[in-house]
Amino acid sequence: MMLQLFLLLAAALLAVGLFGALSQQSIVMVMMGLELMVAGVIVAAAAFWYFLAPSAPDGQVLLLVVLSAMTVEMAAGFAVVILLFRTSDADMTDMAAELKG
Repeated sequence: MMLQLFLLLAAALLAVGLFGALSQQSIVMVMMGLELMVAGVIVAAAAFWYFLAPSAPDGQVLLLVVLSAMTVEMAAGFAVVILLFRTSDADMTDMAAELKG
């Protein structure tokens, strides 16, 4: 496999995630778009690690830390969305106006 194919996949994930995050009004769909964007960054980072320094485990450890942080962040985000839905029955971004400062 060539580095360009992995970077093309990463760019496609980033583009689909950006489109999903900007075009949707459902909070869950916006979060899924953000998740796709982060996944694209992880694929690009893994590809660079594999092709530049495959024998060093530093890249694997960094990717696992980023993946773990992404998982915790998305779990906290979904908890906030569930709380927002239970308290005010808001599931669209326009309905969540009470989050403004």
